[in-house]
Amino acid sequence: MMLVRDGAAGPEIFLQRRVGAMAFAAGMTVFPGGGVDPADGTADIEWAGPEPAWWAERFDVTEPRAKALVCAAVRETFEECGVLLAGPTADSVVCDTAGYREARGKLERRELSLAGFLAAERLVLRADLLRPWANWITPVVEPRRYDTRFFVAVLPEGQAADGATSEAAEVQWRTPAEALDRWRAGTDILLPPTWAQLRALSEFASTAEILAADVVIEPIMPVLDDVAGQQKLSFPDGQRYFADLPDASRLKGSVRR
Repeated sequence: MMLVRDGAAGPEIFLQRRVGAMAFAAGMTVFPGGGVDPADGTADIEWAGPEPAWWAERFDVTEPRAKALVCAAVRETFEECGVLLAGPTADSVVCDTAGYREARGKLERRELSLAGFLAAERLVLRADLLRPWANWITPVVEPRRYDTRFFVAVLPEGQAADGATSEAAEVQWRTPAEALDRWRAGTDILLPPTWAQLRALSEFASTAEILAADVVIEPIMPVLDDVAGQQKLSFPDGQRYFADLPDASRLKGSVRR
């Protein structure tokens, strides 16, 4: 989930630095997110906004899968940074999530389902607050494979994103330009999908423009090619990514589009 807000220098994005003990992307700077739970796509949830069929068309998946993806995005965003995209009615959103701290912990420990939480608190999932953004798939050479859908949402008024999760060592709000500068300086480490989304978001002057963007989602899976006896990772704008790395002198020319 790419959580954004308007700042003095333009849109800012909420970023987490993952703890070093994580099995995947340890120490990397990433957006909040996680996996789909089996219950995410099957539970009966009060829903406001585009129906699963609309999401299924955007992400080119089945309707049950689309519902699961949206539910997982809402649940993981709440678990990882305390931001809840739900409200008492179809046209409102909670303005303070402090009262749900206990439920948040139970969700993270898988002691409570999203559907159970929303039903108990009489909340409506606000699918209209999210937008589909991108789809990246890990290369086949990776031991851990992920088919990742990126969403974007604006931080609801009155809510605050935090770092109260076992997966984050540090959290920060930064403009895309700041985040990319820190990556180029070697302060933060960005995987290609995160880098690509930050570059895309840097083109917008406000969160309103981001939400209004007509994004066409095409799956991207980097490919490891063998070219003249040298392995080359290929993905859109890959040459620019590797050229701008802090150790670019070592990696220049090792990637082709």
